[in-house]
Amino acid sequence: MNSRQRRGVILLVLSVLCAGGAFAGVLSVVNDVESKVGPETTAYKLKSDINPYEALEPGAFEAVSMPERWVPDAAITDLDEVRGKIAVTELSKGSLLQKGMIVDRPALKSGQQEIAIMVDAATGVAGKITPGSKVNVYATFEGKAQGEKSVSKLIVQDADVIDVGKMSALKPDENDDRRMNQAVPITFALDTKDAQRVAYAESFASHVRLALIGPGGDASVSPRDRTYTLDGDK
Repeated sequence: MNSRQRRGVILLVLSVLCAGGAFAGVLSVVNDVESKVGPETTAYKLKSDINPYEALEPGAFEAVSMPERWVPDAAITDLDEVRGKIAVTELSKGSLLQKGMIVDRPALKSGQQEIAIMVDAATGVAGKITPGSKVNVYATFEGKAQGEKSVSKLIVQDADVIDVGKMSALKPDENDDRRMNQAVPITFALDTKDAQRVAYAESFASHVRLALIGPGGDASVSPRDRTYTLDGDK
């Protein structure tokens, strides 16, 4: 082997050693990054804004892959956890879904049943009634016979609201005196008798309105105040 061949062999060996060193360096960096980042897990972000107390559906969220060590302990990693839940406050698009953002939808108690009615959005809800609210339900009946006065009645006292639907535009019947331009479906949890009262009021009253009861407030109404006519103020 002449000197030129020996130099070629030495250069080849040095090239192999340099390549091996570079590979070892890259491998070391990758291992270091993996050790710092760790395994990944799936979390969920909101596709769009969600209104307070709105029922949550799995389709409202998109899965994102994140390093497990960077995911908050309260983050929801299984969409089964949102079933039967509602937003506790307004949720913004792109937010990471976490347990403190959602609560259980108010549930029925023993002996109760759900009943939903459409309530005038302008006069009966005003955006302040939410799931978990307690309300008094008032209905106004117009006098049909000649000389018969209109009367307002407290139909149900201290009713539990368990769901508030989305506002809908209505096209009322021209022959229907109970005209509403926009209405919101309100679902109550009531016993059988109160459910019948609410159903009757929705069917026959000229107007049905809800009065929100403040937290800790006394919702009791005396029997003599459950029915009102204008003559009562004279």
